[in-house]
Amino acid sequence: MDHEAVLTFEYSDPDSARLVERSVAREIGEIGGDRTRTRIGRVDNTLTLTVEAADLIALRAGLNTWTGLVAVAEESGAVHPASEQLKDAHPPD
Repeated sequence: MDHEAVLTFEYSDPDSARLVERSVAREIGEIGGDRTRTRIGRVDNTLTLTVEAADLIALRAGLNTWTGLVAVAEESGAVHPASEQLKDAHPPD
């Protein structure tokens, strides 16, 4: 594959990251197409998705797909990225 993008999602705890990982990992290999390939990994509270693509159009489509799947997993599991929790914990003056 000629192009690659790495998406990193940080959560407040490993359980939240694991929940999103398990939800999204089910889709690896299920989403058709020979122009993209995706890998998933998790270390503690950080989830990483690596999207590889044959061309930029396929990369954009893959990124849209995977960020959407992560968003759905977060909403379904009532999980929020760590950055959102920090923002909510310290409202602006």
